[in-house]
Amino acid sequence: MLKRFAISVLAVSALVGVPACSTLTAPVGNPAVPEPARAVELDRYLGRWYELARYDVGRFQEGCEASTADYSLRDDGEIGVLNTCRDGSPTGEVRTAEGRARIVEGSRNAKLEISFFGPFYFGDYWVLDHAEDYSWSIVGEPSGRFLWLLTRTPNPSPDVRNRILTRKRELGYDTDRLHMTRHG
Repeated sequence: MLKRFAISVLAVSALVGVPACSTLTAPVGNPAVPEPARAVELDRYLGRWYELARYDVGRFQEGCEASTADYSLRDDGEIGVLNTCRDGSPTGEVRTAEGRARIVEGSRNAKLEISFFGPFYFGDYWVLDHAEDYSWSIVGEPSGRFLWLLTRTPNPSPDVRNRILTRKRELGYDTDRLHMTRHG
């Protein structure tokens, strides 16, 4: 049985949304969030991403394991967002959130605004960096409170895992706050 959950802001995945009030209480993991490092080729970024790790920032993501984000191009030119996780374990009950995103003009496709509630766009989703081959991505937002490390496979190779964790540190993010996501 699917269980839907309400959210207001996604930082990829964007995986599960961030309530607006949580941005005021979540600890800052990077006080100097960098601008995205490179442009994003949208057609290469679309598809399924698996959450390798995240900053745990509140009840909306509490207990989420086996988290994924699926991005698709919609007929209206926006990006469809489907976030899925399993409650409590990689085999727990499925929770989903569906929304849409639009590209911020002048961002080289690396910054998006997210909406899970009708016409309101108020969530930031910044692709801070990604692999040349789009095998991993680091997603954050301007406050430095939220961070998602994404990969194309649920259990990436040690090389991919080490590269994304090293790059996260290079971007100035606190390593101690990471929740490593279990995929089974």
